[in-house]
Amino acid sequence: MQTQAGDPGAFAHFDLSRVESPAFVVDAVKLRANCQVLAEIRDEADIKVLAALKAFSMHAVAPLLGEYLDGATCSGLWEARLASEYYDGEIATYSPAYKPDELEEICRLSDHVIFNSPTQMARAAVILEHARHTGGDVNVGLRINPMVQTGEVAKYDPSAPGSRLGFPIDQLTEEHMQGVDGIHFHNLCEQTFEPLQRTWDRVFDAIEPFFGQLKWINMGGGHHITRADYERDALIQLLKDAREDTGAEIYLEPGEAIALDAGILVGTLLDTGFNEVPIGITDVSATCHMPDVLEAPYRPAMLGELQDESVPIRLGGPSCLAGDVIGDYRLPVKADPGARFAFLDQAHYSMVKTNTFNGVQLPSIWLWDSETDNLECVKRFEYEDFKDRLS
Repeated sequence: MQTQAGDPGAFAHFDLSRVESPAFVVDAVKLRANCQVLAEIRDEADIKVLAALKAFSMHAVAPLLGEYLDGATCSGLWEARLASEYYDGEIATYSPAYKPDELEEICRLSDHVIFNSPTQMARAAVILEHARHTGGDVNVGLRINPMVQTGEVAKYDPSAPGSRLGFPIDQLTEEHMQGVDGIHFHNLCEQTFEPLQRTWDRVFDAIEPFFGQLKWINMGGGHHITRADYERDALIQLLKDAREDTGAEIYLEPGEAIALDAGILVGTLLDTGFNEVPIGITDVSATCHMPDVLEAPYRPAMLGELQDESVPIRLGGPSCLAGDVIGDYRLPVKADPGARFAFLDQAHYSMVKTNTFNGVQLPSIWLWDSETDNLECVKRFEYEDFKDRLS
């Protein structure tokens, strides 16, 4: 497994004992810095930027995001409700498939409703027409599959062979585009500019016949725009050219880029042992708190990890899953029970994917301002959160 890069930033000076364990700690200052980068690109290219709630839906910071971004993009009814309650600006909703009994409310809440296929859009015609007659201003979008493979891991590549995400671009016809206000494509995952350029070259040729029809084009997420090595000047030029060439409004919907390097997951070493290698049991679980460690897989970076030749300790969670293993680490403190540690870059995806398998405690959530040093607990999870989930 590869190590996930992580910038400690201000967390290098954060006292881990200030929060209970396990706990997510999010730095509002880093969030603001990321949003400022996105807003600068938005303004320079004259586009719109929406926050993808699927990656980061901590609505306590929605007012902060609202100072810089143009709204939120949602993956279904519940995220659309969350966006309507807490987030300023536009709401764009896409799902691989909608339940008919939920679509009417989704249309009411959303400015853009994006369908995965023309046939699904056709089946929703009556609901869409009703929404318009009752005062809704619903723009209808179609997600296309560019069929340009860019990802290193197939399960994270929307253009992988047999993908269910988006209508295959080589099947797109004029008939399919009837009633379509906008085109959506999402083809990237933690990537820089070049894969977007390749994708846009293919998409451009396919949708060029419809440039006079399209009101907007949504280029999706997966853009690591706030990473230091992202080619932002090239991105701005592509966005400007796309807006000028198509006559359409251009959207980006980053998720990870908003919370990149903005959060840590604090844990405690509970017990140690030896079985061919040193072993540590922690109150942080890969399967419950960082499932991408097992799904991707990847090895999350540790705050302050030693870079010497000492023998690492294999850290795993408290669940009964034999594979609940995070990785091998050289802790910055002595590996004794009670030792505190933290994993870097855990605000995006980890927070939204946590679960209570095995009754493992969910991490509390804290908001820290690294400039003022103000620290507040946003959410604590109690036994009732586990108990009430299934009965």
